[in-house]
Amino acid sequence: MRTRLLAGLAALTLAAPVLAQDLTVETATGPVQVGANPETLAVFDIAALDTLTALGVPVAGVPNPVYLSSLSEVAAQAQAVGTLFEPDFEALAVLQPDLIVVGGRSSEQLGPVSDIAPAIDMTLGGDDLPGQARARIAAYGALFGKEAEAESLTADLDAKVAEAKEAVAGKGSGLILLTNGGKISVYGAGSRFGWLHGEIGLPEAVDGLDAENHGQPVSFEFLAEHDPEWLLVIDRGAAIGAEGEAAAATLDNPLVAKTTAAREGQIVYLDAAPLYIAAGGAGAMMHTLDQIIAAFGASEG
Repeated sequence: MRTRLLAGLAALTLAAPVLAQDLTVETATGPVQVGANPETLAVFDIAALDTLTALGVPVAGVPNPVYLSSLSEVAAQAQAVGTLFEPDFEALAVLQPDLIVVGGRSSEQLGPVSDIAPAIDMTLGGDDLPGQARARIAAYGALFGKEAEAESLTADLDAKVAEAKEAVAGKGSGLILLTNGGKISVYGAGSRFGWLHGEIGLPEAVDGLDAENHGQPVSFEFLAEHDPEWLLVIDRGAAIGAEGEAAAATLDNPLVAKTTAAREGQIVYLDAAPLYIAAGGAGAMMHTLDQIIAAFGASEG
């Protein structure tokens, strides 16, 4: 009896350091216990991949494609483990990851991939996307022992936001517009792209827009009627690599030409993939902010 008790105590003692290495990570599904410093990582969320890359965390498995040119080198060095929507379970089994990160378009795969390895859903979204992005930076920093890098990256993001606020101040109102072939939709402050209003203080050209994920479908007459001073344009087709009419061609018509945005040369074609595919990724957000700073900073106001 005593021998079995001592053996049990010894086992607990040996297990204690392992348990001490577990961290509680705040995820989209609530707090999850995760082993610290997972060595082999598979990531199915482009925003997560973008932030992890910015922190210098190596990733062994990624979806194909990764959509962002800034992540092409990471993709070239990693193993393809499926797409955003369909994991390659055989490839994952061969990779034997210590942790799998899903999110956004891949969030529905949390259960299936959890059968292969521990998995967390790091989906981003909602009104406070930058706040969530900062929280993810801190979470990844703690999980991968990159706390100093996380603090530095957050400081860089904060500085970029401050610079963008200064650039847009007093320059007029803006309207976020997404093109999809020949169709257009607009987005307001409460939408998936609304952080471009809320975080940097860009006034809305149109109040009360629907906050639907796919935006509020509108006509070109809508643009002429509301006459935005700035148009921030996102080309969905370009984001996903689809063939079809480009955003510039869609907006090349007399009704758009009458707007202040067109007359003043204030139609800004934002790189679509960082906004549409990698929303909330640290590098993606700073890239978009750089475009905002360049466009509004060039304006005389």
